[in-house]
Amino acid sequence: MENSTKAEECEKISDEAKASIVSETESSFGINKNTTALGTGLSEKASICGQVDTPKKRKMESAEDLVKESTSEEDTPSKKRKLDAGIVPEEKGSGDNEGISKKRRMETDDFPKDEPSTGDGTQKKRKRELEDVPEKQKNIEEGHSSAVAAHYNELQEVGLEKRSQSRIFYLRNFNNWMKSVLIGEFLENLRQKKKRDITVLDLGCGKGGDLLKWKKGRINKLVCTDIADVSVKQCQQRYEDMKNRCRDNEYIFNAEFITADCSKELLIDKFRDPEMCFDICSCQFVCHYSFESYEQADTMLRNACERLSPGGYFIGTTPNSFELIRRLETSETESFGNEIYTVKFQKKGDYPLFGCKYDFNLEGVVDVPEFLVYFPLLTEMVKKYNMKLVYKKTFLEFYEEKIKNNENKMLLKRMQALEPYPANENSKLASEKVDDYEHAAKYMKNSQVKLPLGTLSKSEWEATSIYLVFAFEKQR
Repeated sequence: MENSTKAEECEKISDEAKASIVSETESSFGINKNTTALGTGLSEKASICGQVDTPKKRKMESAEDLVKESTSEEDTPSKKRKLDAGIVPEEKGSGDNEGISKKRRMETDDFPKDEPSTGDGTQKKRKRELEDVPEKQKNIEEGHSSAVAAHYNELQEVGLEKRSQSRIFYLRNFNNWMKSVLIGEFLENLRQKKKRDITVLDLGCGKGGDLLKWKKGRINKLVCTDIADVSVKQCQQRYEDMKNRCRDNEYIFNAEFITADCSKELLIDKFRDPEMCFDICSCQFVCHYSFESYEQADTMLRNACERLSPGGYFIGTTPNSFELIRRLETSETESFGNEIYTVKFQKKGDYPLFGCKYDFNLEGVVDVPEFLVYFPLLTEMVKKYNMKLVYKKTFLEFYEEKIKNNENKMLLKRMQALEPYPANENSKLASEKVDDYEHAAKYMKNSQVKLPLGTLSKSEWEATSIYLVFAFEKQR
């Protein structure tokens, strides 16, 4: 019955909006005309967190604007700017406050030295817990979801020493910095709106990489959920370790942990308090797993947005569909990438709104299929839950905007989010490719700056530049 209702929702879009979606997507993506259009009706169960009716007619951005966005992001000048943008001299810049309170002092936040240091007893306890986890969760259907769960369940947790030797050590720290700044800014926005405690839903929490961010952000309640049972158990253990290290007068948020496929299961049925509402839903590098079908994407978005309080935020990071398709269409094959990452599509020229599958590999971290998230479609779908887009930037745009703030710049250095260049006599550069630091060498030659510089290799810039950050706000 529920599937029937969702199918009806999918067909209830007006002819005008339907034509708008088809024309826009065809112009920039070559969308299959038989793709089912998304629905714009309200959820079957109205949220008690303050959801109100949405307008009956909505239009996505014009096809001309979408094509312009798709083709203008990577012209030749911007490629040069992309490489130069990541170079941070050691000397102190002026910066600005960007409306961020000076009282917010984001510390090293997931910088490796802050990782929980577990003793032999804790490690043995964790090992016993993980051994009790079945290879595949019984409640997860066979198919893509189980493949994702299995991949992350089998991903081994490594120590600081091995992690620091990784080819993508700085890239991972850089992406972590992006999340830290995004989370910190919207927590600050919430505090400027209200005084009461903040409740957060971490959708796709993984092994708990953002726990320290929520601790630094002084939230009151955190719900962590992920499809991979092993990851959830590790996340919970991290939280317990963090809690045990707290001093007597040090506050830490309350937390609950849920293993669920958020694209197929409703979280409201699993919360300890079914009436609970959230102020932030954070969805970091996760949305793309849900766009296998309209039903799965809608279920994920319902979990993310329906229980948000008015004025609350749905924030996250996701691959930029325009950039993925641009690189694919300029490639001689059905794949593109470098020694750090690869993206392989099944074919060119056919990019359906849902189920547009590609294989993504990031060295030593990710090796699992994903689905294209066409961002104008995402923007349209969340309107069903009374959400409005308030922020969207590519990683490059976000970096250039936030690095002007001195707090963010200092956080970047503390988290080791950029690699020192040139390397000193006791170290070597992460990349051995001759031209991977050509941009840094030119910048150093043409500028009077204090060394070392902070940068990433060209290969890492290319990998991280496929992403964007976003924020939607729940309307009153």
